[in-house]
Amino acid sequence: MTALAQTGRTVASNPLPRPLVASLVEEAVLAPSMHNSQPWRFTHREASGTVELYGDPSRGMPRQDPDHRALHLGCGAALFGLRVAAVHRGLRPAVRLLPDPGDPWHLADVRFDGAEGIDDGLDALHASLPRRHTSRFPFTEERIPPELFDGLRAAALLEGCRLTVPGDWHTDTVMGLVHASALFEAADDAVRTEIASWTRTGAAGEASHRDGVPAYAFGPRQYDVTSPVRDFGAPGRVTGRPSARFEKTPQIALLGTAEDTPEAWLRAGQATYRVLLQATLDGLATSPMSQPLEWPELRFDARDPLSAVGFVQMVFRLGYGPAGRATPRRAVSEVLTFG
Repeated sequence: MTALAQTGRTVASNPLPRPLVASLVEEAVLAPSMHNSQPWRFTHREASGTVELYGDPSRGMPRQDPDHRALHLGCGAALFGLRVAAVHRGLRPAVRLLPDPGDPWHLADVRFDGAEGIDDGLDALHASLPRRHTSRFPFTEERIPPELFDGLRAAALLEGCRLTVPGDWHTDTVMGLVHASALFEAADDAVRTEIASWTRTGAAGEASHRDGVPAYAFGPRQYDVTSPVRDFGAPGRVTGRPSARFEKTPQIALLGTAEDTPEAWLRAGQATYRVLLQATLDGLATSPMSQPLEWPELRFDARDPLSAVGFVQMVFRLGYGPAGRATPRRAVSEVLTFG
């Protein structure tokens, strides 16, 4: 990925047409974000040809994400989606992270005049953009071939992050943290209220919102206590929801960074999406799991002490099973302005 040099105000030699910019953003916002909050805004500076990415703190979660780490991850994922969409159209995106020290919500600038030949396999991931959905359904016990995990590790490295596949004992540790986080959530009224504000139950709720997690994406209730999936369906809010037994031995992977800074979070967000898109391309069902990372008292223990990863930024559940359904997205006109 090419860094965007400090050039001040410049005039784009080949200004991008507005419909093209809108189509890029339309694909960028297919990215995952915590509770499908979609915490991003884009501005296209037509004079310079720059697309600016901003975080939207009004769509943050003060109780679950007080440091805005998850917000940065979501915006980083949208940034990666923008890169994929641009390369697919023959453009050469060049990214500069955190370009304005005076504005911490100005997360990235993207220009489209980067070095020739910069791709790193991005175009191959384009087909996965509309196909990648979080699956909260049971997966089979079929094991993922080691070579697929090798490819996912390589995908994370391309974005400056590391993906580790824990052994049995550490997988048990992480699953224990997931279950502990569920107990923490159940005991915290503020967290439960925050989660409820991002869930959409009933036909009216689903039709009136273009964000959040709709009831059809909840998946089944767990039949036992092995499920690593967050249960958005509080008792009494969704009727007729079936129960199912989830896989006994979930296959997980941990994405980590050396630092724990806003820049590292943005890189982790890009790596998260790259791993998810590659997994989708490989025929895997995917389910990001952030639950144990939302509690400071649990997050540190998610790290594998035998690995070189300093900070865990995302936990992935991967496997073979039903794909999730697409969740709604806000219209491009709500997240993109021209200036």
